[in-house]
Amino acid sequence: MKKNKKMKLKTHRGAAKRFKMTSTGKILRAHSGKRHLMGTKAPSRMRKLRKGTQVNAADAPNVRLALPYGN
Repeated sequence: MKKNKKMKLKTHRGAAKRFKMTSTGKILRAHSGKRHLMGTKAPSRMRKLRKGTQVNAADAPNVRLALPYGN
């Protein structure tokens, strides 16, 4: 007898490049605004943009759907 297996879910490759999951399940992302027009931004602001941050709780479920295996 053959058992019906569930299909494997595909990871969204764009999301995999943008988000990282921690071992505790938090989703991390990079800040935006570092590509151009840096001359008008203060050095302190640029330092803050360097660090990563956590994805907003409202957006986390959508990111989890795009990364079914935790990336």
